[in-house]
Amino acid sequence: MTAINVYKQRPDAGRAESPLFHAGLDELARKGKSRAGVTLREKKLLGHLTLRGDAKDPAFAGGVHQALGLELPVALTLVANGETSLQWLAPDEWLLIVPSGEEFATEQKLRAALEGLFFAVVNVSGGQTVLELSGAKAREVLMKSSSYDVHPSNFPVGKAVGTVFAKSQLVIRHTAEDTWELLVRRSFSDYVWLWLQDASAEYGLAIKA
Repeated sequence: MTAINVYKQRPDAGRAESPLFHAGLDELARKGKSRAGVTLREKKLLGHLTLRGDAKDPAFAGGVHQALGLELPVALTLVANGETSLQWLAPDEWLLIVPSGEEFATEQKLRAALEGLFFAVVNVSGGQTVLELSGAKAREVLMKSSSYDVHPSNFPVGKAVGTVFAKSQLVIRHTAEDTWELLVRRSFSDYVWLWLQDASAEYGLAIKA
């Protein structure tokens, strides 16, 4: 089997900037409304890894559980353990999100646990970000933004769906009763941020650092 070199992509020195760094969300958080219907937070600089393999192979599923402590999620769902989550993307593909700075060690754990199997792990941390929407009016903002039915009967907590959002595409993840996450490509982040400001205007928007 060909040896694979795994490189640490996040440097130990230097300042990393999230896709919305230039929007000044930290500064806006100090000026936000206290009674807004929608609260937005960029969960910035998390580790994002795509994982591919055969979900029907007990050795693969067992190796993932050994490395992450998580079972492979079924279609259109995600599972989580603390700040680590694993989301189904396709029958043989998942998205793993881990706390900032843990992606390199996590990739090494996965490769060790899955050694000898057919699989792929790719670090995609630099290409996307997560925006968290919470509050009593968060679902109303989603209803304005996407044609996908986000009613609780169709979109319970734990569901995750890739869909059209405004005139772009992203993944909507329902993580708690009044909390949703938007998985946004870096190239769409400015557009989605501007859209959310407009869509939230009638409810009041607060920014959380």
